[in-house]
Amino acid sequence: MHISDFHGSATALSSESSGRLMAGGTTHGVGRSTPLRVDAQRNLEHVLRAAREVFGELGYGAPMEDVARRARVGVGTVYRRFPSKDVLVRRIAEEETARLTEQAQAALGQEEEPWQALSRFLRTSVASGAGRLLPPQVLRVGSAGEDEIEEPSARVPHQRQAGVTGGAPDLRVVGARTPVEDEPSEDAGAGALLEVVGRLVDRAREAGELRGDVTVADVLLVIATAAPALPDAAQQAAASSRLLDILLEGLRSRTA
Repeated sequence: MHISDFHGSATALSSESSGRLMAGGTTHGVGRSTPLRVDAQRNLEHVLRAAREVFGELGYGAPMEDVARRARVGVGTVYRRFPSKDVLVRRIAEEETARLTEQAQAALGQEEEPWQALSRFLRTSVASGAGRLLPPQVLRVGSAGEDEIEEPSARVPHQRQAGVTGGAPDLRVVGARTPVEDEPSEDAGAGALLEVVGRLVDRAREAGELRGDVTVADVLLVIATAAPALPDAAQQAAASSRLLDILLEGLRSRTA
């Protein structure tokens, strides 16, 4: 090798090494380095975790600035990942709905006793706190009189009461309403959750262990109600457990 060739190679290597150092780590072709991708992924995880906490505590009306502060990133970082608040809200609502659906499916598949399956689902979902992050329209309850303004196809499965007497209202989860600001829209994930919870409700009712007037709406409202947001984790767990015990007793058939 000629001396000039050696110097040329050394210069190239030096330039390449400097490029790596300036990028913060090993490069892969032309573009961003591995550490930058890792940092971006870490920021995304921080934003999602913060969003779950903030929305769980304050509701979906909480501002994006609160999410950014909790994640310890600039609000611009949040908007780079989620161009609007609605996109972030949808992401959180879809993830929590999917988690509840998985919990309901697990209870349905692993518990032979209908009441135990429903009880397990309620306890697991309340303990996870997912009820505070359900899409608001999934938790809405309407009366039979709203049939005049709603299309039958808009109703979710397993929504009607069974064996209701004495003129009690036919409560149901209302899934078709005009969207309002800061609320995620209905999607297939919500339908899957309502379907599997409906199966849990049907099984427990047919076994005579669930009150005949209990609906899927009631079960979802229990999940949301029994998961209070308290500043102390131990107090929150104790309060949730106590409240759920009371609500479960109210759901059970008097003859069970």
